[in-house]
Amino acid sequence: MNEENGEAAPSGGEPQATAGGQAAVEAAVRDARRWIGRRSVLIAGASGLAVTGLAVGTATGKLPFSQALQRTLGVTSSNPTTQLGSTRVERVYSQARGRMVDLVFLLPSKTPPKGLPMSLMLHGLHGNARSAAPTGTLKQLSSDVARKAVPAFGFVAVDGGDNYWHQVHPGDDPMAMLLEEVPQWLKARGFAGDTGQPFACTGVSMGGFGALVYTRRRVERRQPPSAVATLAPALILSWQEMAKRHIFTGLNDWTALDPLRHIDETKSVPNAIWCGTEDSFITGVRRYIDAAHPAVAHTAHGKHGDPFNRTVVPSLVSFLGKHVPRKD
Repeated sequence: MNEENGEAAPSGGEPQATAGGQAAVEAAVRDARRWIGRRSVLIAGASGLAVTGLAVGTATGKLPFSQALQRTLGVTSSNPTTQLGSTRVERVYSQARGRMVDLVFLLPSKTPPKGLPMSLMLHGLHGNARSAAPTGTLKQLSSDVARKAVPAFGFVAVDGGDNYWHQVHPGDDPMAMLLEEVPQWLKARGFAGDTGQPFACTGVSMGGFGALVYTRRRVERRQPPSAVATLAPALILSWQEMAKRHIFTGLNDWTALDPLRHIDETKSVPNAIWCGTEDSFITGVRRYIDAAHPAVAHTAHGKHGDPFNRTVVPSLVSFLGKHVPRKD
Protein backbone atom coordinates (compact mmCIF):
# COMPACT_ATOMS: atom_id res chain seq x y z
CA MET A 1 0.00 0.00 0.00
CA ASN A 2 1.40 3.41 -0.99
CA GLU A 3 1.96 5.42 2.24
CA GLU A 4 1.12 8.71 0.54
CA ASN A 5 -2.16 8.09 -1.26
CA GLY A 6 -3.24 4.54 -0.33
CA GLU A 7 -3.09 3.15 -3.88
CA ALA A 8 -1.98 -0.46 -4.45
CA ALA A 9 1.56 -0.90 -5.81
CA PRO A 10 2.19 -3.26 -8.71
CA SER A 11 3.43 -6.71 -7.72
CA GLY A 12 5.81 -9.36 -9.05
CA GLY A 13 9.33 -9.47 -10.54
CA GLU A 14 12.24 -7.10 -10.71
CA PRO A 15 11.71 -3.58 -12.08
CA GLN A 16 12.19 -3.35 -15.83
CA ALA A 17 14.97 -1.18 -17.25
CA THR A 18 12.61 0.73 -19.52
CA ALA A 19 11.69 4.42 -19.73
CA GLY A 20 8.39 3.61 -18.08
CA GLY A 21 10.13 1.58 -15.41
CA GLN A 22 12.66 4.36 -14.75
CA ALA A 23 9.82 6.86 -14.38
CA ALA A 24 8.11 4.57 -11.88
CA VAL A 25 11.32 4.28 -9.83
CA GLU A 26 11.75 8.05 -9.77
CA ALA A 27 8.12 8.49 -8.70
CA ALA A 28 8.59 5.98 -5.89
CA VAL A 29 11.69 7.84 -4.67
CA ARG A 30 9.76 11.12 -4.67
CA ASP A 31 6.93 9.46 -2.73
CA ALA A 32 9.38 8.07 -0.17
CA ARG A 33 11.00 11.46 0.33
CA ARG A 34 7.60 13.09 0.80
CA TRP A 35 6.61 10.42 3.34
CA ILE A 36 9.89 10.86 5.29
CA GLY A 37 9.37 14.62 5.27
CA ARG A 38 5.79 14.32 6.49
CA ARG A 39 6.87 11.85 9.22
CA SER A 40 9.52 14.28 10.45
CA VAL A 41 6.95 17.05 10.62
CA LEU A 42 4.61 14.78 12.55
CA ILE A 43 7.34 13.89 15.04
CA ALA A 44 8.34 17.52 15.43
CA GLY A 45 4.70 18.48 15.78
CA ALA A 46 4.20 15.86 18.47
CA SER A 47 7.23 17.17 20.36
CA GLY A 48 5.86 20.69 20.13
CA LEU A 49 2.48 19.45 21.30
CA ALA A 50 4.13 17.75 24.27
CA VAL A 51 5.97 20.92 25.28
CA THR A 52 2.87 23.06 24.87
CA GLY A 53 0.73 20.52 26.67
CA LEU A 54 3.13 20.29 29.60
CA ALA A 55 3.16 24.06 29.91
CA VAL A 56 -0.63 24.10 29.95
CA GLY A 57 -0.63 21.20 32.41
CA THR A 58 1.60 23.06 34.83
CA ALA A 59 -0.69 26.08 34.69
CA THR A 60 -3.99 24.25 34.94
CA GLY A 61 -3.15 20.92 36.56
CA LYS A 62 -4.43 18.97 33.53
CA LEU A 63 -2.79 17.88 30.30
CA PRO A 64 -4.94 18.77 27.26
CA PHE A 65 -4.65 15.33 25.65
CA SER A 66 -5.49 11.73 26.46
CA GLN A 67 -3.48 9.31 28.57
CA ALA A 68 -2.89 7.24 25.40
CA LEU A 69 -1.34 10.21 23.61
CA GLN A 70 0.61 11.10 26.75
CA ARG A 71 2.12 7.59 26.67
CA THR A 72 2.96 8.01 22.96
CA LEU A 73 4.69 11.31 23.68
CA GLY A 74 6.50 9.86 26.68
CA VAL A 75 5.17 12.32 29.25
CA THR A 76 3.36 9.99 31.61
CA SER A 77 4.84 8.81 34.87
CA SER A 78 3.80 7.29 38.18
CA ASN A 79 2.86 10.86 39.19
CA PRO A 80 1.42 12.32 35.95
CA THR A 81 0.87 16.00 35.44
CA THR A 82 -2.86 15.35 35.49
CA GLN A 83 -2.48 14.94 39.24
CA LEU A 84 -0.66 18.22 39.90
CA GLY A 85 -2.20 20.19 42.74
CA SER A 86 -5.40 19.74 44.69
CA THR A 87 -7.59 22.04 46.78
CA ARG A 88 -9.92 20.63 49.42
CA VAL A 89 -12.47 22.64 51.36
CA GLU A 90 -14.31 21.38 54.45
CA ARG A 91 -16.61 22.94 57.02
CA VAL A 92 -15.70 22.16 60.61
CA TYR A 93 -16.90 23.40 63.98
CA SER A 94 -14.36 25.36 66.01
CA GLN A 95 -15.01 25.19 69.73
CA ALA A 96 -12.45 27.94 70.27
CA ARG A 97 -14.27 30.29 67.90
CA GLY A 98 -17.77 29.08 68.70
CA ARG A 99 -18.77 28.72 65.05
CA MET A 100 -18.39 26.77 61.84
CA VAL A 101 -15.30 27.66 59.82
CA ASP A 102 -13.83 26.74 56.45
CA LEU A 103 -10.83 24.43 56.53
CA VAL A 104 -8.94 24.72 53.23
CA PHE A 105 -6.09 22.46 52.11
CA LEU A 106 -3.65 23.27 49.30
CA LEU A 107 -1.99 19.97 48.44
CA PRO A 108 0.78 19.24 45.93
CA SER A 109 -1.13 16.35 44.36
CA LYS A 110 -4.51 14.66 44.44
CA THR A 111 -3.02 11.74 46.34
CA PRO A 112 -0.56 13.27 48.83
CA PRO A 113 1.55 10.95 50.98
CA LYS A 114 0.35 10.04 54.44
CA GLY A 115 1.66 12.40 57.10
CA LEU A 116 2.27 15.19 54.56
CA PRO A 117 3.97 18.12 56.37
CA MET A 118 1.77 21.22 56.46
CA SER A 119 2.27 24.94 56.90
CA LEU A 120 -0.44 27.19 58.23
CA MET A 121 -1.55 29.93 55.81
CA LEU A 122 -3.11 32.85 57.71
CA HIS A 123 -5.30 35.31 55.81
CA GLY A 124 -5.35 39.08 56.08
CA LEU A 125 -7.93 41.56 57.31
CA HIS A 126 -11.39 41.04 55.74
CA GLY A 127 -10.09 37.79 54.23
CA ASN A 128 -10.92 34.14 54.81
CA ALA A 129 -9.48 30.67 54.38
CA ARG A 130 -10.45 30.42 50.72
CA SER A 131 -8.63 33.64 49.81
CA ALA A 132 -5.66 33.25 52.17
CA ALA A 133 -3.01 32.12 49.69
CA PRO A 134 -1.53 34.53 47.13
CA THR A 135 -2.37 33.85 43.50
CA GLY A 136 -0.24 31.07 42.05
CA THR A 137 0.62 29.37 45.34
CA LEU A 138 -0.90 25.99 44.48
CA LYS A 139 0.59 26.03 40.98
CA GLN A 140 4.07 26.84 42.30
CA LEU A 141 3.85 24.31 45.11
CA SER A 142 2.67 21.43 42.94
CA SER A 143 5.16 22.19 40.18
CA ASP A 144 8.12 22.45 42.57
CA VAL A 145 7.15 19.23 44.35
CA ALA A 146 6.62 17.37 41.06
CA ARG A 147 10.09 18.27 39.79
CA LYS A 148 11.59 17.60 43.25
CA ALA A 149 12.78 21.17 43.73
CA VAL A 150 11.28 20.98 47.24
CA PRO A 151 10.08 18.10 49.42
CA ALA A 152 6.36 17.47 49.41
CA PHE A 153 4.35 19.68 51.76
CA GLY A 154 1.02 21.48 51.80
CA PHE A 155 -0.79 24.50 53.22
CA VAL A 156 -3.81 24.62 55.51
CA ALA A 157 -5.92 27.74 55.93
CA VAL A 158 -8.82 28.40 58.28
CA ASP A 159 -11.23 31.28 58.88
CA GLY A 160 -9.83 33.49 61.63
CA GLY A 161 -12.04 36.57 61.51
CA ASP A 162 -10.75 40.16 61.57
CA ASN A 163 -9.28 40.30 65.07
CA TYR A 164 -5.54 39.97 64.34
CA TRP A 165 -5.62 36.29 65.28
CA HIS A 166 -6.22 36.86 68.98
CA GLN A 167 -9.22 36.87 71.28
CA VAL A 168 -11.09 40.17 71.23
CA HIS A 169 -14.55 38.96 72.19
CA PRO A 170 -15.26 36.22 74.75
CA GLY A 171 -15.81 32.86 73.09
CA ASP A 172 -13.93 33.74 69.88
CA ASP A 173 -10.25 32.85 70.17
CA PRO A 174 -8.62 32.15 66.79
CA MET A 175 -5.16 31.69 68.29
CA ALA A 176 -6.49 28.88 70.50
CA MET A 177 -8.03 27.37 67.35
CA LEU A 178 -4.60 27.38 65.65
CA LEU A 179 -2.78 25.96 68.65
CA GLU A 180 -5.30 23.41 69.91
CA GLU A 181 -7.75 22.48 67.17
CA VAL A 182 -5.83 22.65 63.89
CA PRO A 183 -3.40 19.88 64.95
CA GLN A 184 -6.37 17.65 65.79
CA TRP A 185 -7.99 18.36 62.42
CA LEU A 186 -4.75 17.68 60.56
CA LYS A 187 -3.98 14.46 62.43
CA ALA A 188 -7.53 13.15 61.88
CA ARG A 189 -7.03 13.62 58.12
CA GLY A 190 -3.63 11.98 57.97
CA PHE A 191 -1.58 15.17 57.64
CA ALA A 192 1.37 16.60 59.57
CA GLY A 193 2.80 13.39 60.94
CA ASP A 194 1.90 11.72 64.21
CA THR A 195 1.19 14.94 66.10
CA GLY A 196 -0.72 16.93 63.47
CA GLN A 197 1.50 19.91 64.28
CA PRO A 198 2.16 22.29 61.35
CA PHE A 199 5.89 22.51 60.65
CA ALA A 200 5.64 26.20 59.66
CA CYS A 201 3.38 29.21 59.62
CA THR A 202 2.83 31.58 56.71
CA GLY A 203 0.83 34.78 56.93
CA VAL A 204 -0.23 37.68 54.72
CA SER A 205 -0.75 41.21 56.12
CA MET A 206 -2.82 40.74 59.31
CA GLY A 207 -1.98 37.06 58.89
CA GLY A 208 1.69 37.97 59.01
CA PHE A 209 1.13 39.62 62.38
CA GLY A 210 -0.71 36.47 63.47
CA ALA A 211 2.02 34.18 62.13
CA LEU A 212 4.63 35.90 64.29
CA VAL A 213 2.37 35.73 67.36
CA TYR A 214 1.68 32.04 66.64
CA THR A 215 5.41 31.38 66.36
CA ARG A 216 5.99 33.04 69.72
CA ARG A 217 3.28 30.92 71.35
CA ARG A 218 4.80 27.74 69.91
CA VAL A 219 8.23 28.74 71.24
CA GLU A 220 6.71 29.35 74.67
CA ARG A 221 5.28 25.83 74.56
CA ARG A 222 8.69 24.47 73.62
CA GLN A 223 7.24 23.30 70.33
CA PRO A 224 8.81 25.84 67.96
CA PRO A 225 7.89 25.61 64.28
CA SER A 226 10.68 24.96 61.80
CA ALA A 227 10.05 28.25 59.98
CA VAL A 228 7.84 31.31 59.76
CA ALA A 229 7.19 33.26 56.56
CA THR A 230 5.36 36.58 56.30
CA LEU A 231 4.21 38.66 53.35
CA ALA A 232 3.76 42.37 54.11
CA PRO A 233 2.97 41.69 57.79
CA ALA A 234 0.86 44.37 59.47
CA LEU A 235 3.63 45.75 61.68
CA ILE A 236 2.29 49.12 62.78
CA LEU A 237 4.50 51.51 64.73
CA SER A 238 2.06 53.62 66.72
CA TRP A 239 -0.90 52.92 68.96
CA GLN A 240 -2.73 55.86 67.40
CA GLU A 241 -2.64 54.11 64.05
CA MET A 242 -3.43 50.65 65.39
CA ALA A 243 -6.32 52.00 67.50
CA LYS A 244 -8.15 52.98 64.29
CA ARG A 245 -8.72 49.29 63.60
CA HIS A 246 -10.71 48.77 66.84
CA ILE A 247 -9.06 45.39 67.29
CA PHE A 248 -7.29 45.71 70.63
CA THR A 249 -8.88 46.68 73.92
CA GLY A 250 -6.12 49.18 74.61
CA LEU A 251 -2.43 49.99 74.41
CA ASN A 252 -1.44 47.19 76.79
CA ASP A 253 -3.40 44.61 74.79
CA TRP A 254 -1.56 45.62 71.63
CA THR A 255 1.94 45.88 73.08
CA ALA A 256 1.56 42.46 74.70
CA LEU A 257 1.26 40.98 71.19
CA ASP A 258 3.08 43.40 68.86
CA PRO A 259 5.79 41.30 67.11
CA LEU A 260 8.13 44.30 66.93
CA ARG A 261 8.26 44.32 70.73
CA HIS A 262 8.92 40.58 71.03
CA ILE A 263 11.54 39.89 68.39
CA ASP A 264 13.94 38.15 70.77
CA GLU A 265 11.34 35.51 71.62
CA THR A 266 11.18 34.29 68.02
CA LYS A 267 14.77 34.85 66.85
CA SER A 268 15.56 31.15 67.12
CA VAL A 269 13.03 30.28 64.40
CA PRO A 270 14.23 30.67 60.79
CA ASN A 271 12.10 33.36 59.19
CA ALA A 272 11.56 35.13 55.90
CA ILE A 273 9.78 38.37 55.09
CA TRP A 274 8.70 40.04 51.84
CA CYS A 275 7.19 43.50 51.35
CA GLY A 276 6.65 46.07 48.63
CA THR A 277 8.46 49.38 49.02
CA GLU A 278 5.23 51.28 48.37
CA ASP A 279 3.37 49.24 50.99
CA SER A 280 2.02 51.16 53.99
CA PHE A 281 3.67 48.56 56.26
CA ILE A 282 7.17 48.95 54.78
CA THR A 283 8.50 51.09 57.66
CA GLY A 284 7.55 48.48 60.24
CA VAL A 285 8.91 45.71 58.02
CA ARG A 286 12.26 47.49 57.66
CA ARG A 287 12.46 47.92 61.40
CA TYR A 288 11.76 44.21 61.83
CA ILE A 289 14.44 43.32 59.28
CA ASP A 290 17.00 45.51 61.03
CA ALA A 291 16.28 43.91 64.40
CA ALA A 292 15.54 40.27 63.50
CA HIS A 293 17.97 39.69 60.60
CA PRO A 294 15.69 37.17 58.88
CA ALA A 295 17.11 34.51 56.58
CA VAL A 296 15.19 36.07 53.69
CA ALA A 297 14.50 39.81 53.71
CA HIS A 298 13.11 40.91 50.36
CA THR A 299 11.77 44.36 49.51
CA ALA A 300 10.99 45.49 45.98
CA HIS A 301 8.74 47.89 44.12
CA GLY A 302 5.08 47.18 44.85
CA LYS A 303 2.04 48.17 46.82
CA HIS A 304 0.10 46.21 49.43
CA GLY A 305 -1.85 43.30 47.99
CA ASP A 306 -1.84 40.34 45.65
CA PRO A 307 -0.12 42.01 42.65
CA PHE A 308 3.06 42.13 44.74
CA ASN A 309 2.51 38.98 46.82
CA ARG A 310 2.09 36.76 43.79
CA THR A 311 5.55 37.78 42.52
CA VAL A 312 7.28 36.35 45.60
CA VAL A 313 5.43 33.02 45.73
CA PRO A 314 8.38 31.11 44.16
CA SER A 315 10.67 32.44 46.88
CA LEU A 316 8.09 31.62 49.56
CA VAL A 317 7.72 27.99 48.45
CA SER A 318 11.50 27.63 48.11
CA PHE A 319 12.11 28.99 51.61
CA LEU A 320 9.54 26.73 53.26
CA GLY A 321 10.85 23.78 51.27
CA LYS A 322 14.22 24.15 52.95
CA HIS A 323 12.58 23.61 56.36
CA VAL A 324 10.26 20.69 55.65
CA PRO A 325 10.92 17.94 58.24
CA ARG A 326 12.90 15.07 56.76
CA LYS A 327 11.76 11.51 57.21
CA ASP A 328 14.08 9.37 59.28
